[in-house]
Amino acid sequence: MIMNLRPTRYLLACCLALALPLGQTAQAAEENVLNLYSARHYQTDEALYSEFTKQTGIKINRIEGKEEELLERIRNEGANSPADVLLTVDAARLAAADDLGLFAPVSSKLLESRIPVHLRTANWFSFSTRARVIVYAKRSIKADEVRNYADLAKPALKGKVCSRSGSHPYNLSLLASIIAHEGEAKAEEWARGVVANFARPPKGGDTDQIKAVAAGECDVALSNSYYVARLMRSGKADDRKLAERIGVVWPDQQGNGTHINVSGGGMLKTAPHKEAAVKFLEYLASDASQRYFADGNNEWPVVAGVKVSNPALDSLGPFKADTLEVGELAKYRAKAQMIFDRAGFR
Repeated sequence: MIMNLRPTRYLLACCLALALPLGQTAQAAEENVLNLYSARHYQTDEALYSEFTKQTGIKINRIEGKEEELLERIRNEGANSPADVLLTVDAARLAAADDLGLFAPVSSKLLESRIPVHLRTANWFSFSTRARVIVYAKRSIKADEVRNYADLAKPALKGKVCSRSGSHPYNLSLLASIIAHEGEAKAEEWARGVVANFARPPKGGDTDQIKAVAAGECDVALSNSYYVARLMRSGKADDRKLAERIGVVWPDQQGNGTHINVSGGGMLKTAPHKEAAVKFLEYLASDASQRYFADGNNEWPVVAGVKVSNPALDSLGPFKADTLEVGELAKYRAKAQMIFDRAGFR
């Protein structure tokens, strides 16, 4: 639920000012507060935030909303924004916030040492990754038929491919990676080939694509990996049976590797609690938090060597991930949208 924190913040400051010892300011007391704007809509994140408060004593006030809503809110609030940290998913969305001048550079040797260089920029950091996998119907498709993203555009799959909208960030980021690796011409050829193979017009989310494959509406689809893992770990028997009907391929293992996207965030330029903001970002890179991303939401840690215990991720097995810099995904997003539009991938 989205709520306005500013009246509460100013009232709290006034009350604390009366209670503080001589020489201590209300601002100092407020450093035990972190105002988090988050577009991560996962209930499982509650434990992650609670543990931060338990470790540091810093209370988190959280506002949740869609990315566009939160960015507009921060812009409208201007210099008076109470927001300290913005968290969201998709590299292009993080880059959009950065392009608006919302993020401030963070000087942290801990973050620089723990987060790989290709998964961070000067102003924002990735804290978890998710892979764009190919899901296929075991009853009608062999894994060797769909080993690469390029296979989705081959005539052999005509009338067999399901997809969500081409305007969705997950698909835009995938096409952006293809542009970065192979150029615009190859990317458009691929997009047109996929459109020619649609079993029906794009609709729904990733889980809908998986269900369509399992139900026989189509034979092949793209999905972020954590949607697959979520069905595999579901408490509902029907979900687990559905997952048993599909196979999963890590695409492009002999080439650049499987495309990955990220969940991440940064400190706002106008953050009133900068020290708390840096502590929070560093906390997200800790071993415990990194394990939580895997165990709580079926994502992968960005920090090397962190051991996780997630049976669904284990069953999917190891894979070679594309190491394209996250900044490149944002760089080609606009071109990706134009290509999808020309190809009729809507």
